Amino acid sequence: MQLEERTAELVEKVDAARVASRQLALASTQVKNKALENISKALIKRSDEILLANAGDYESAAQEGLSEVMLDRLLLNKDRLEAMADDVMTIAGLEDPVGEIFDAAVLPNGLDISRRRVPLGVLASIYESRPNVTVDIASLAIKSGNACILRGGHEAILSNHALANVVQDAVIAAGIPSDSVQMIQSPNRRIAQEMLTYKGGIDLLVPRGSESLIEFVREHATVPVATGGIGVCHTFVDSSADIEKAVAIAVNAKVQRPTVCNALDTLLVHESIAPRILPLVAKEWGMANVEIHADERSQLILGDYPEATIKSATTDDWGKEFLSLTAAIKVVDSLEEALSHIDQYGSGHSDAILTEDQSNATIFLDTVDSAAVFVNASTRFTDGAQLGLGAEVGIITDKMHVRGPLGLRELTSYKWVIKGDGHVRP
Repeated sequence: MQLEERTAELVEKVDAARVASRQLALASTQVKNKALENISKALIKRSDEILLANAGDYESAAQEGLSEVMLDRLLLNKDRLEAMADDVMTIAGLEDPVGEIFDAAVLPNGLDISRRRVPLGVLASIYESRPNVTVDIASLAIKSGNACILRGGHEAILSNHALANVVQDAVIAAGIPSDSVQMIQSPNRRIAQEMLTYKGGIDLLVPRGSESLIEFVREHATVPVATGGIGVCHTFVDSSADIEKAVAIAVNAKVQRPTVCNALDTLLVHESIAPRILPLVAKEWGMANVEIHADERSQLILGDYPEATIKSATTDDWGKEFLSLTAAIKVVDSLEEALSHIDQYGSGHSDAILTEDQSNATIFLDTVDSAAVFVNASTRFTDGAQLGLGAEVGIITDKMHVRGPLGLRELTSYKWVIKGDGHVRP
């Protein structure tokens, strides 16, 4: 697509972002942290304004018949705003990656070489439903010295604009250019498509949302993209697992927040421990209203279990991201069968083994090809804030540039710095 064919709003904002990115790249850590402190405080101080906008979005989305999953992702409340504010302050407290010198050396010929970490430039994101993404990306972009252009979904348009206004006012007060953080105002879907091909304007684009959105971006983007977020997450209960720990993890991974990409989808259980653990898991899941899709072997163990809703699993349940209070159970004969199942049906997002056998834990960690692998912990920890990053732009399942939570360091590149004293190449 030629430049003159692009929507005027996008051209204007990309041009402004590129100018702002050059100024932001030179901003001191103190100034960037001040902007983040301002954002954190403003999220609480202006919470009534933000929640009023979100209530408008929520009401409209409910009337349109948006699914319970998407409504949960859309919803903001006091607790979620406080969590967002805390995450912003966590980012402020992290080490600034910009300007880091690494791999320094002096060659035999006397050349002094090193690599210096630098911002990417202009970061863009297309995302759906979750308005907290607006603050997460803006905060990470500011701290890493990148300008950002954000395009949220129509279902969160009021919330996103309210949050963007809060962020822009906060960065201006800190002395950072207002164009460092920009929200696309128009709901025109064409703009999102144009962002995918804005080479020379956008340095990295990250989509967050449905599988269809991410596949569309992968298929049509000509700018660099980092994709992921589709989470078909497995937890394997090994024969040596601690029963009490395993039940608690299975409940947390499924129930704590079932509508997100790192929630458990399929529980794989070793046949030797299945008779002891499955009734306990089913009881706890039943109390949380989890619908269980059980294979034949697990159904034989559970029988007509009165405390849970149990249905027969189908082949469609394997490899499915449920994003709801639904989970599949499969009994397997060995670690090898569990690994084979994950290899066939996993999405490369987050997978866990629950075991007291360190040899099996090591085999699992070495074999499972996912962005995050766990031993005796819930997959719900695949989250930038939970892993000490403050927040993340997304969970990336690609293998180039970055994998897993896309945080501060992953939003930078580097340049080679070579210092000589009249050196010429022989």
